[in-house]
Amino acid sequence: MSNPAGIFNFSLKRILNSEQSLLDQARIKLLYYGLVFVAVAMVLLLASINLTHQPAIAITSTALLVSVLVMFKYLTYKPDWASISHGMLIIGSFITLGNVFVILQDVNMITVQIIILIVVFSFYMLGHRWGIFYSLANLLPVLGFLVLQYKTSYIISFRPEKIDPSTMIICVFANFLLTIFVISHFYNAFVTNMRQLKNVGDEQSQLNSKLELAMQKAEKSSHAKSEFLSTMSHEIRTPLNAVIGMTNLLLMNSPRPDQKENLDILKFSAANLLSIVNDVLDFNKIESGKVSFEHIRMDLTDLLNNICGGFIIKAEEKGLLFKLDIDSRLKNKVFFGDPTRITQIIFNLVSNAIKFTQQGNVWVRATCVEDRHNTSTVLFSVKDTGIGIAQNNLQAIFEPFAQENITVTRQYGGTGLGLAIVKRLLELQGLQLSVNSKPGVGSEFSFSMAFETSTEAVEAAVAPKPVPDANDLSHLQVLIAEDNIVNVMLMKKLLSKWKIVPTIAENGAMAVQKLQYGNFDIVLMDLQMPVMDGFEAAREIRRLTDPKKANTPIIALTASALFDIQEQVYASGMNNYVSKPFKPEDLFEKMQSLVSIAG
Repeated sequence: MSNPAGIFNFSLKRILNSEQSLLDQARIKLLYYGLVFVAVAMVLLLASINLTHQPAIAITSTALLVSVLVMFKYLTYKPDWASISHGMLIIGSFITLGNVFVILQDVNMITVQIIILIVVFSFYMLGHRWGIFYSLANLLPVLGFLVLQYKTSYIISFRPEKIDPSTMIICVFANFLLTIFVISHFYNAFVTNMRQLKNVGDEQSQLNSKLELAMQKAEKSSHAKSEFLSTMSHEIRTPLNAVIGMTNLLLMNSPRPDQKENLDILKFSAANLLSIVNDVLDFNKIESGKVSFEHIRMDLTDLLNNICGGFIIKAEEKGLLFKLDIDSRLKNKVFFGDPTRITQIIFNLVSNAIKFTQQGNVWVRATCVEDRHNTSTVLFSVKDTGIGIAQNNLQAIFEPFAQENITVTRQYGGTGLGLAIVKRLLELQGLQLSVNSKPGVGSEFSFSMAFETSTEAVEAAVAPKPVPDANDLSHLQVLIAEDNIVNVMLMKKLLSKWKIVPTIAENGAMAVQKLQYGNFDIVLMDLQMPVMDGFEAAREIRRLTDPKKANTPIIALTASALFDIQEQVYASGMNNYVSKPFKPEDLFEKMQSLVSIAG
């Protein structure tokens, strides 16, 4: 950017700067050189007029010269090209009309040149609207004069002056040069502008190409990250499945008290590791925009009781008072929403509250703040008397993989993903999480959520079904497709509890072959296997010629974390899936359900 122009500035460079557009710079340059040219032409014209004694023209030329010098000085002090352009056009219009109606009382070549110059200059400098205005302001009076002169021989008391040939030559030559200069100057500006636009367009195309390449790399990187997380998840979940599964089996064998204590510790540690893996995968799913929200019927009271039921024992172990307070207006009412995501949000908030509270209380409240005919707004809050959070750290705790400080991380552990997941899940639904916290006093996290409700009465609670007897599945012929030896051993031991002796296939191709030549009631299919994976094996089974075998129920056993795993399972023809590590009762329930349907 140029230095500011002073009152004594005569330099063009000082009135141009990078903030001005290319067109504005062209206008300023045109005025600068045009005013210099007009001033020189006026000096030559005055010299010619003084020799021929034409007082009226001399006075007009002198006034024009003074005006040009004043405008030139104003331009070099302040480049207000619009005001100077209006000034020049007004002066030029007065000179034109003065020559036509008073001084010359005629329309000659000089008049025509000046009018053309005004038309060109007004359009180039001030745009279409002012160009039309100044063009008509000069053309209409001159046209009126010609009509008047044609009808009545126009005569006023002032005697018109005759232009000397030398004056005519100077005026005509100067007007031609000025017109050529204006047109050529704006033509050059136009060409330069077009070149710059082309260069900008080329640069934009290059940037677009680079951006597209960067987006492709980012997409590949994101895909690679998802694949990596999926692979690592599978590799971590597979041994975890064995650890948790074997622990559950040992706990089912009525161990001694000392053995039970050790197994509980083992199960707790494995569950913690699984929770960390799940947090990372959940956050990755949320960040990738793969989250969808259900809108299904649910009982909010039962849901909250189920969520908090498991925390009561955990709180009591730490000597904390845990209290769940549910507004009576929320009871005996049918809600529609996503129970899975609500569970995830409340679970993370309550888990944090218990983790960071060493003594005192943890409260979970659900309050109906607005109740209409078919909608209810519920305020959820989780309050504790824990360590609290400093005001300047309130934003940091919502960042992924972050906690308040390193001391908190070392003392309490965790991934720092719980609150990040809660915040993202609420934001995806257009909701905000509020925090009120004071170090050493405690914290309260709260959010409001609107639910669609039904006016129909909630059905009376049905007594829980007794745990099915293991012998209920003893008659089943079960085929397990699994290549991992540890998982095979685990499944054999688990199914033996239900009096089932399974048949094992080491890969998908073997599973298809065994099903062709044997009779099985259900297939438990691992997804990642050599020779033929579980997806292709399921498709091959569905293509079998024997309808009974082709329709054999298939449950996928997967440790994969791919976001679209559910869609892939169903698309391949499988009936259901269980994620490793799984709870034995979940597998039992799904097997019983599919076999009863098939039966």
